[in-house]
Amino acid sequence: MDEQNKKITQLLSGFGKADFEKDVDLHMHSCFSDGRLTPEELVADAQKKNYRYIAIADHNTVDAYKKTEILNASKVEIITAIEFDCWYKGVLVHILGYGVDIYNEELLKLCAKNKKETEADIVRLLNHRHPKDVIKAIHLAGGAAVLAHPACYWALSLEHFVKSLKALGLDGIEVFYPYRRHRGIIKFHKASTVKKIGEKYNLIMTGGSDSHGEIESII
Repeated sequence: MDEQNKKITQLLSGFGKADFEKDVDLHMHSCFSDGRLTPEELVADAQKKNYRYIAIADHNTVDAYKKTEILNASKVEIITAIEFDCWYKGVLVHILGYGVDIYNEELLKLCAKNKKETEADIVRLLNHRHPKDVIKAIHLAGGAAVLAHPACYWALSLEHFVKSLKALGLDGIEVFYPYRRHRGIIKFHKASTVKKIGEKYNLIMTGGSDSHGEIESII
């Protein structure tokens, strides 16, 4: 683990439930994938709502960060992020990468080649990414790899599923997530189970609203 990996790991580890319920949101989407707002509009919304930290995690692209003014001209701390679609053990998995270098070649090799690969569900289902490659690319880009909304995966044993991903290098698990608003119909495990797994395997525990419009509270 290099200095950049350590830095983002320490930052993420410092957040807790109270932060994610108040002023930290590490999972939202812009118009560069399947969200409705521009990155600038998301940042403005975060400032209006007094957020301290946000991360725009678009599907399979970091293009939201190519306009560097949003990183430099905001009172909100912005953590670079991406949400990769990949397949593992017959399950479509979403892996978040935090603190990544948006110009890293290994990361960009796995990014979408066109807009449809970032927004159309049916196109994203056809991806051939494997978590091992995704996690490796995130690490090479200086980031931390986190499993998004784990309660939604239809693995018979979520613990075994997460444990095997950790063996591939997974750093964290998204514990604080508004399942009542998003993905409730495909929620196969209890949120409390996700938290227990995160604690048992010493994983970073993150959270976010998964907003596709204005930023919503996870509460």
